[in-house]
Amino acid sequence: MKEKTKRLLYWFIILQPFLDLDFFYRGRLATILPFTIPTIIRIAGVVALAGLLIWGQKKLPPAWVWAYLALLVLYGIAHLWHMQTFRSISPNDYGYSNFGEIFYLFRMLLPLALIWVTKSLEISQDFLLKAFSWVSGLFTGTIVLSNLFVISLKSYETGVISGNIFTWFMGPLYGYSHSASKGFFYFTNTLSAILLMLAPIVFYLLLEHFSWKSGLLALSQTLAMLEVGTKVALYGLIGSLAISLLAWLVHSFLLKNSTFSKPALITLLALAGVTAACYPVSPAVQRYKYEIYWAKSHDAKIDKENAILKAGLSKYKNDPAKLKEFEQDFLAKYYKKYALNKRFITKSYPYKYDPQFWIDLLKQPASVRLANRQVELAMLKQVVKYDNNPLDKWLGIGYMRQTNIFNLERDFTAQYYSLGIIGALLYLICYPAIILYGAFEWLKEKACRTFYLTSLLLASALILGASYMSGNVLDFPTSNLLLAFLDGGILAYVKGSRKQKKA
Repeated sequence: MKEKTKRLLYWFIILQPFLDLDFFYRGRLATILPFTIPTIIRIAGVVALAGLLIWGQKKLPPAWVWAYLALLVLYGIAHLWHMQTFRSISPNDYGYSNFGEIFYLFRMLLPLALIWVTKSLEISQDFLLKAFSWVSGLFTGTIVLSNLFVISLKSYETGVISGNIFTWFMGPLYGYSHSASKGFFYFTNTLSAILLMLAPIVFYLLLEHFSWKSGLLALSQTLAMLEVGTKVALYGLIGSLAISLLAWLVHSFLLKNSTFSKPALITLLALAGVTAACYPVSPAVQRYKYEIYWAKSHDAKIDKENAILKAGLSKYKNDPAKLKEFEQDFLAKYYKKYALNKRFITKSYPYKYDPQFWIDLLKQPASVRLANRQVELAMLKQVVKYDNNPLDKWLGIGYMRQTNIFNLERDFTAQYYSLGIIGALLYLICYPAIILYGAFEWLKEKACRTFYLTSLLLASALILGASYMSGNVLDFPTSNLLLAFLDGGILAYVKGSRKQKKA
């Protein structure tokens, strides 16, 4: 039964890139059932894996698992109770529903269950590397080939890209939004974080198990991270190349538990050369330059509007009703001139209910108004301020509210607002804790001090870093389930290494 469960786990992990295809989340396929098809498959998969594991072991999970589940249930009850007391400025309570909130709490349990399953199955090093090789090949191969044939979806807008990687070197033919490509996958931020997690593992394979296959996979990984066009992917690629090389040299020459290979080194340096050549013309760099230009140009073009705003605020400062009406009319007429995101001002936190908030934001420089994460965070802070309930800090304002306002692109902070301190700790603490535990064992046990474990710990740390920088990782099933498999693999390896030492 254990081997059957392992086979199911293997195919479940390899299936994840297919479940992230964009068409599952668009049109009729996204609404034909109460939940998306990938969500149903993932729930069924994790439940089946946990059930088979328990059946094969012929015993119930240990007491600590039940104690942890009991804590989650108690928290869930308190969280849902608190959600009913929320005071909202929005007539629809920011789209909150008890059903959606309960489903989110359940969904966040899936990666935690998968960590336990993967660790309990005691997967081998080869098992994890083979599974992640396929995952990397499917993700990056799709991105690279679809970019080459100019059929990839755009990373930043809807539609298909206008040029491939070779057009980057032909001058400014297309803007970054027409060049950055995500293959046929759904969400760019999530995809970038997954690629960043896979990078140290792929470069480990290149350096430790050099062959034409590992070289081709590393090339595909490098090109995909350049082509996806995000800062997380681009700078993550540069960092992964440097850190993987440094770690390999440490293990080869200082710890002497890895084999140095000239062909592997030459290949890695060649990939670094490809990255250096593409860097100046890459979509991520072009986007950064455009954002600087956009911010400066907007600050220079709104002097007239600023004068109108200043005059109106002065004229109606002693008449609250007329002041609010003026602010509403001004925002409706001029929000585009101030480069405010239309969704933010009309749907996320509608200006007609709290125009003063948006007027205050207009006084900020364009670099702030154009920084989506800063605006998202400001909206959430304003929602919490209006509710004025100290329990929001501990139990959150709800995932449904937070995402309907706007899905904050900064994990850990997003879960703090959704779940509160208690919920965020219960659901997220295991991810950094596993890294710390693995690092502690790496330092303590010589058997654990391997390039393999170093690479896994780097991969886990990098995706957590990406989750904080760009968000949409720890709440998203594709990324959090792959992270769970990785973390389960770390625990399984540490456990196996300690067993070998005792033997």
